[in-house]
Amino acid sequence: MAAKNIKSETGETGWVKVIAPYRNGDNKRSWWQIANTLIPYILLWVAMVFSLKYSYWITIPLIILASGFLVRLFIIFHDCGHGSFFESKRLSEFVGYAFGILTFTPYHHWHQAHLTHHRTVGNLDKRGIGDVWTMTVDEYKALPPKKQFYYRMYRNAWIMFGIGASGMFLISNRFTRKSYSRKEKISVYITNFGIAVLAAVLCLTIGWKAYLLIQIPVMYLASTAGVYLFYLQHQFDRVHWYRDSEWDFKTIAIMGSSFFKLPKVLQWFSGNIGFHHVHHLSSKIPNYRLEKCHLETNLFKSVVPITLVRSFKMLKLKLWDEKAGKLVGFDAV
Repeated sequence: MAAKNIKSETGETGWVKVIAPYRNGDNKRSWWQIANTLIPYILLWVAMVFSLKYSYWITIPLIILASGFLVRLFIIFHDCGHGSFFESKRLSEFVGYAFGILTFTPYHHWHQAHLTHHRTVGNLDKRGIGDVWTMTVDEYKALPPKKQFYYRMYRNAWIMFGIGASGMFLISNRFTRKSYSRKEKISVYITNFGIAVLAAVLCLTIGWKAYLLIQIPVMYLASTAGVYLFYLQHQFDRVHWYRDSEWDFKTIAIMGSSFFKLPKVLQWFSGNIGFHHVHHLSSKIPNYRLEKCHLETNLFKSVVPITLVRSFKMLKLKLWDEKAGKLVGFDAV
Protein backbone atom coordinates (compact mmCIF):
# COMPACT_ATOMS: atom_id res chain seq x y z
CA MET A 1 0.00 0.00 0.00
CA ALA A 2 1.42 3.36 -0.95
CA ALA A 3 1.70 5.80 1.91
CA LYS A 4 -0.35 8.42 0.08
CA ASN A 5 -3.30 6.02 -0.16
CA ILE A 6 -3.77 5.62 3.59
CA LYS A 7 -5.38 9.02 4.06
CA SER A 8 -7.30 8.86 0.80
CA GLU A 9 -8.93 5.53 1.72
CA THR A 10 -10.30 6.67 5.04
CA GLY A 11 -10.06 10.46 5.10
CA GLU A 12 -8.69 12.41 8.02
CA THR A 13 -10.97 10.82 10.64
CA GLY A 14 -12.64 7.95 8.78
CA TRP A 15 -10.14 5.41 10.13
CA VAL A 16 -11.34 6.15 13.66
CA LYS A 17 -14.86 4.99 12.77
CA VAL A 18 -13.50 1.95 10.96
CA ILE A 19 -11.65 0.59 13.99
CA ALA A 20 -14.10 1.85 16.66
CA PRO A 21 -15.99 -1.48 16.99
CA TYR A 22 -12.79 -3.28 17.98
CA ARG A 23 -11.61 -0.84 20.64
CA ASN A 24 -11.65 -1.43 24.40
CA GLY A 25 -11.65 -4.71 26.25
CA ASP A 26 -14.34 -7.21 27.14
CA ASN A 27 -13.91 -8.10 30.81
CA LYS A 28 -15.13 -11.68 30.33
CA ARG A 29 -12.71 -12.34 27.50
CA SER A 30 -9.92 -10.63 29.41
CA TRP A 31 -10.44 -12.76 32.52
CA TRP A 32 -10.63 -15.87 30.36
CA GLN A 33 -7.31 -14.97 28.75
CA ILE A 34 -5.75 -14.51 32.17
CA ALA A 35 -7.10 -17.90 33.25
CA ASN A 36 -5.88 -19.77 30.15
CA THR A 37 -2.43 -18.19 30.51
CA LEU A 38 -1.68 -17.82 34.23
CA ILE A 39 -3.11 -21.18 35.39
CA PRO A 40 -1.12 -23.26 32.84
CA TYR A 41 2.00 -21.24 33.72
CA ILE A 42 1.60 -22.07 37.42
CA LEU A 43 0.90 -25.73 36.65
CA LEU A 44 4.00 -25.87 34.47
CA TRP A 45 6.05 -24.57 37.39
CA VAL A 46 4.69 -27.40 39.54
CA ALA A 47 5.47 -29.92 36.81
CA MET A 48 9.00 -28.53 36.37
CA VAL A 49 9.70 -28.80 40.09
CA PHE A 50 8.63 -32.45 40.15
CA SER A 51 10.52 -33.22 36.94
CA LEU A 52 13.78 -32.11 38.57
CA LYS A 53 13.55 -35.15 40.82
CA TYR A 54 13.93 -37.42 37.79
CA SER A 55 15.87 -35.72 35.01
CA TYR A 56 16.57 -32.19 33.76
CA TRP A 57 15.99 -33.54 30.25
CA ILE A 58 12.32 -33.85 31.22
CA THR A 59 12.40 -30.29 32.59
CA ILE A 60 13.81 -28.71 29.41
CA PRO A 61 10.70 -29.11 27.18
CA LEU A 62 8.56 -27.85 30.08
CA ILE A 63 10.84 -24.80 30.34
CA ILE A 64 10.36 -24.07 26.63
CA LEU A 65 6.59 -24.33 27.02
CA ALA A 66 6.58 -22.19 30.16
CA SER A 67 8.58 -19.48 28.40
CA GLY A 68 5.84 -19.31 25.76
CA PHE A 69 3.23 -18.71 28.45
CA LEU A 70 5.46 -16.05 30.01
CA VAL A 71 5.56 -14.19 26.68
CA ARG A 72 1.76 -14.33 26.63
CA LEU A 73 1.65 -12.97 30.20
CA PHE A 74 3.79 -10.08 29.03
CA ILE A 75 1.29 -9.28 26.25
CA ILE A 76 -1.44 -9.01 28.88
CA PHE A 77 0.88 -6.77 30.93
CA HIS A 78 1.39 -4.70 27.77
CA ASP A 79 -2.35 -4.35 27.11
CA CYS A 80 -3.03 -3.30 30.71
CA GLY A 81 -0.67 -0.36 30.27
CA HIS A 82 -2.55 0.77 27.16
CA GLY A 83 -5.87 0.61 29.02
CA SER A 84 -7.24 -1.81 26.43
CA PHE A 85 -7.58 -4.93 28.58
CA PHE A 86 -10.01 -3.88 31.32
CA GLU A 87 -12.54 -1.07 31.56
CA SER A 88 -11.21 -0.21 35.02
CA LYS A 89 -7.90 1.66 35.16
CA ARG A 90 -7.34 0.52 38.75
CA LEU A 91 -7.83 -3.14 37.82
CA SER A 92 -5.52 -2.71 34.83
CA GLU A 93 -2.80 -1.32 37.08
CA PHE A 94 -3.23 -4.09 39.65
CA VAL A 95 -2.94 -6.85 37.04
CA GLY A 96 -0.16 -4.93 35.30
CA TYR A 97 1.91 -4.69 38.48
CA ALA A 98 1.31 -8.38 39.30
CA PHE A 99 2.31 -9.55 35.83
CA GLY A 100 5.20 -7.09 35.88
CA ILE A 101 6.60 -9.03 38.83
CA LEU A 102 6.20 -12.32 36.96
CA THR A 103 7.88 -10.88 33.86
CA PHE A 104 10.54 -8.90 35.79
CA THR A 105 9.31 -5.61 34.30
CA PRO A 106 8.45 -2.43 36.28
CA TYR A 107 4.96 -1.42 35.17
CA HIS A 108 5.02 2.38 35.10
CA HIS A 109 8.58 2.77 33.93
CA TRP A 110 8.20 0.35 31.04
CA HIS A 111 4.91 1.83 29.90
CA GLN A 112 6.18 5.40 30.11
CA ALA A 113 8.92 4.49 27.61
CA HIS A 114 6.49 2.44 25.55
CA LEU A 115 3.95 5.25 25.22
CA THR A 116 6.77 7.52 24.04
CA HIS A 117 7.62 4.83 21.50
CA HIS A 118 4.04 4.94 20.16
CA ARG A 119 4.24 8.72 19.77
CA THR A 120 7.62 8.74 18.02
CA VAL A 121 7.96 5.43 16.14
CA GLY A 122 9.34 5.89 12.65
CA ASN A 123 10.38 9.49 13.39
CA LEU A 124 14.04 9.97 12.51
CA ASP A 125 14.22 13.15 14.58
CA LYS A 126 12.84 11.54 17.75
CA ARG A 127 14.77 8.30 18.15
CA GLY A 128 16.12 6.93 21.41
CA ILE A 129 13.24 6.09 23.75
CA GLY A 130 11.55 2.70 23.72
CA ASP A 131 13.02 1.65 20.40
CA VAL A 132 15.90 -0.31 18.88
CA TRP A 133 18.89 2.00 18.40
CA THR A 134 19.10 2.62 14.65
CA MET A 135 21.52 5.00 12.94
CA THR A 136 21.39 6.43 9.46
CA VAL A 137 24.11 5.59 6.96
CA ASP A 138 25.52 9.12 7.17
CA GLU A 139 25.52 9.08 10.97
CA TYR A 140 27.38 5.78 11.00
CA LYS A 141 29.97 6.98 8.48
CA ALA A 142 30.67 10.04 10.63
CA LEU A 143 31.52 7.92 13.69
CA PRO A 144 35.13 7.15 14.69
CA PRO A 145 36.10 3.46 14.30
CA LYS A 146 35.68 2.71 18.03
CA LYS A 147 32.07 3.90 18.08
CA GLN A 148 31.33 2.12 14.81
CA PHE A 149 32.55 -1.08 16.47
CA TYR A 150 30.30 -0.42 19.48
CA TYR A 151 27.29 0.06 17.22
CA ARG A 152 28.11 -3.13 15.32
CA MET A 153 28.25 -5.04 18.58
CA TYR A 154 24.92 -3.61 19.69
CA ARG A 155 23.30 -4.59 16.38
CA ASN A 156 24.88 -8.06 16.36
CA ALA A 157 22.02 -10.59 16.57
CA TRP A 158 23.90 -12.97 18.88
CA ILE A 159 24.60 -10.15 21.32
CA MET A 160 21.20 -8.42 21.05
CA PHE A 161 19.12 -11.56 21.51
CA GLY A 162 21.61 -13.87 23.20
CA ILE A 163 22.84 -11.47 25.89
CA GLY A 164 21.08 -8.11 25.67
CA ALA A 165 17.50 -9.38 25.87
CA SER A 166 17.87 -11.37 29.09
CA GLY A 167 20.26 -8.76 30.51
CA MET A 168 17.59 -6.09 30.12
CA PHE A 169 14.87 -8.05 31.93
CA LEU A 170 17.03 -9.69 34.60
CA ILE A 171 19.49 -6.87 35.36
CA SER A 172 18.77 -3.50 33.73
CA ASN A 173 15.12 -3.42 34.86
CA ARG A 174 16.26 -3.67 38.49
CA PHE A 175 17.81 -0.19 38.57
CA THR A 176 16.49 3.37 38.46
CA ARG A 177 18.08 6.40 36.82
CA LYS A 178 18.05 10.12 37.56
CA SER A 179 15.83 10.73 34.53
CA TYR A 180 13.04 8.52 35.94
CA SER A 181 9.98 10.21 37.42
CA ARG A 182 8.98 9.48 41.02
CA LYS A 183 6.22 7.16 39.80
CA GLU A 184 8.64 5.26 37.57
CA LYS A 185 11.11 4.81 40.42
CA ILE A 186 8.38 3.54 42.72
CA SER A 187 7.30 1.00 40.10
CA VAL A 188 10.88 -0.30 39.94
CA TYR A 189 11.06 -0.61 43.75
CA ILE A 190 7.66 -2.36 43.97
CA THR A 191 8.58 -4.78 41.19
CA ASN A 192 11.95 -5.57 42.75
CA PHE A 193 10.31 -6.15 46.13
CA GLY A 194 7.68 -8.42 44.55
CA ILE A 195 10.35 -10.43 42.73
CA ALA A 196 12.39 -10.77 45.94
CA VAL A 197 9.39 -11.95 47.97
CA LEU A 198 8.29 -14.45 45.31
CA ALA A 199 11.84 -15.72 44.89
CA ALA A 200 12.26 -16.09 48.66
CA VAL A 201 9.01 -18.04 49.00
CA LEU A 202 9.93 -20.35 46.13
CA CYS A 203 13.49 -20.85 47.38
CA LEU A 204 12.20 -21.79 50.84
CA THR A 205 9.63 -24.11 49.28
CA ILE A 206 11.53 -25.85 46.50
CA GLY A 207 15.14 -24.84 47.20
CA TRP A 208 17.30 -22.15 45.61
CA LYS A 209 18.92 -24.53 43.12
CA ALA A 210 15.56 -25.70 41.78
CA TYR A 211 14.38 -22.09 41.60
CA LEU A 212 17.39 -20.96 39.57
CA LEU A 213 17.32 -24.05 37.31
CA ILE A 214 13.77 -23.11 36.33
CA GLN A 215 13.50 -19.32 36.59
CA ILE A 216 16.69 -18.35 34.76
CA PRO A 217 16.17 -20.44 31.58
CA VAL A 218 12.45 -19.59 31.43
CA MET A 219 13.23 -15.88 31.66
CA TYR A 220 16.10 -16.24 29.18
CA LEU A 221 14.00 -17.90 26.50
CA ALA A 222 10.96 -15.66 27.06
CA SER A 223 13.01 -12.46 26.95
CA THR A 224 14.86 -13.57 23.83
CA ALA A 225 11.58 -14.38 22.06
CA GLY A 226 9.96 -11.16 23.29
CA VAL A 227 12.79 -8.92 22.13
CA TYR A 228 12.85 -10.70 18.76
CA LEU A 229 9.14 -9.96 18.34
CA PHE A 230 9.72 -6.32 19.29
CA TYR A 231 12.67 -6.06 16.91
CA LEU A 232 10.67 -7.32 13.92
CA GLN A 233 7.85 -4.86 14.59
CA HIS A 234 9.82 -1.90 13.21
CA GLN A 235 12.95 -3.41 11.67
CA PHE A 236 11.96 -4.91 8.33
CA ASP A 237 12.67 -4.38 4.65
CA ARG A 238 9.42 -2.54 3.76
CA VAL A 239 9.42 -0.22 6.76
CA HIS A 240 8.91 3.53 6.26
CA TRP A 241 10.61 6.15 8.42
CA TYR A 242 10.29 9.92 8.07
CA ARG A 243 11.72 13.17 9.31
CA ASP A 244 9.52 15.04 11.77
CA SER A 245 8.16 17.45 9.14
CA GLU A 246 6.79 14.53 7.09
CA TRP A 247 5.82 12.20 9.93
CA ASP A 248 2.13 11.23 10.12
CA PHE A 249 0.58 9.03 12.82
CA LYS A 250 -1.79 7.08 10.57
CA THR A 251 0.76 6.51 7.84
CA ILE A 252 3.52 5.37 10.16
CA ALA A 253 1.17 3.03 12.05
CA ILE A 254 0.62 1.00 8.89
CA MET A 255 3.78 1.63 6.91
CA GLY A 256 6.14 1.72 9.88
CA SER A 257 4.86 -1.34 11.74
CA SER A 258 5.05 -4.93 10.54
CA PHE A 259 2.47 -7.65 10.05
CA PHE A 260 4.38 -10.65 11.41
CA LYS A 261 2.35 -13.64 10.23
CA LEU A 262 3.19 -16.46 12.60
CA PRO A 263 1.96 -20.06 12.69
CA LYS A 264 -1.28 -20.24 14.72
CA VAL A 265 0.36 -21.80 17.77
CA LEU A 266 3.02 -19.09 17.95
CA GLN A 267 0.40 -16.44 17.20
CA TRP A 268 -1.52 -17.62 20.26
CA PHE A 269 1.52 -17.58 22.52
CA SER A 270 2.53 -14.12 21.27
CA GLY A 271 -0.95 -12.72 21.90
CA ASN A 272 -1.53 -11.66 18.27
CA ILE A 273 1.14 -8.98 18.63
CA GLY A 274 2.25 -9.83 15.09
CA PHE A 275 -0.69 -7.68 13.92
CA HIS A 276 1.40 -4.75 15.02
CA HIS A 277 0.20 -2.41 12.28
CA VAL A 278 -3.30 -2.69 13.77
CA HIS A 279 -1.99 -2.16 17.30
CA HIS A 280 -0.16 1.04 16.33
CA LEU A 281 -3.19 2.45 14.58
CA SER A 282 -5.09 2.01 17.85
CA SER A 283 -3.46 0.81 21.05
CA LYS A 284 -6.94 0.61 22.59
CA ILE A 285 -7.69 -2.57 20.65
CA PRO A 286 -7.07 -5.56 22.98
CA ASN A 287 -4.82 -8.30 21.67
CA TYR A 288 -7.70 -10.76 21.19
CA ARG A 289 -9.39 -8.41 18.68
CA LEU A 290 -6.35 -7.47 16.58
CA GLU A 291 -6.71 -10.32 14.08
CA LYS A 292 -10.45 -9.72 13.63
CA CYS A 293 -9.83 -6.03 12.98
CA HIS A 294 -7.12 -6.87 10.43
CA LEU A 295 -9.28 -9.36 8.55
CA GLU A 296 -12.43 -7.23 8.46
CA THR A 297 -10.85 -3.87 7.60
CA ASN A 298 -10.11 -2.98 3.97
CA LEU A 299 -7.44 -0.55 5.12
CA PHE A 300 -5.16 -3.51 5.90
CA LYS A 301 -5.77 -5.63 2.80
CA SER A 302 -2.61 -4.48 1.03
CA VAL A 303 -0.28 -4.89 4.01
CA VAL A 304 2.41 -7.42 3.08
CA PRO A 305 3.08 -9.96 5.86
CA ILE A 306 6.45 -11.16 7.10
CA THR A 307 6.62 -14.92 7.61
CA LEU A 308 8.67 -16.61 10.31
CA VAL A 309 11.23 -17.91 7.80
CA ARG A 310 11.51 -14.55 6.07
CA SER A 311 11.90 -12.75 9.38
CA PHE A 312 15.43 -14.08 9.84
CA LYS A 313 16.52 -12.17 6.73
CA MET A 314 15.60 -8.92 8.49
CA LEU A 315 18.46 -9.43 10.95
CA LYS A 316 20.97 -8.23 8.38
CA LEU A 317 19.33 -4.77 8.23
CA LYS A 318 21.29 -2.38 10.42
CA LEU A 319 21.14 1.20 9.10
CA TRP A 320 18.59 3.59 7.62
CA ASP A 321 19.55 4.84 4.17
CA GLU A 322 17.77 8.19 3.80
CA LYS A 323 18.57 8.50 0.12
CA ALA A 324 17.19 5.05 -0.74
CA GLY A 325 14.41 5.27 1.86
CA LYS A 326 15.02 1.83 3.33
CA LEU A 327 16.96 -0.18 5.89
CA VAL A 328 20.24 -1.61 4.66
CA GLY A 329 23.02 -3.81 5.96
CA PHE A 330 26.57 -2.85 6.83
CA ASP A 331 27.67 -4.16 3.42
CA ALA A 332 25.94 -1.14 1.84
CA VAL A 333 28.32 1.25 3.58
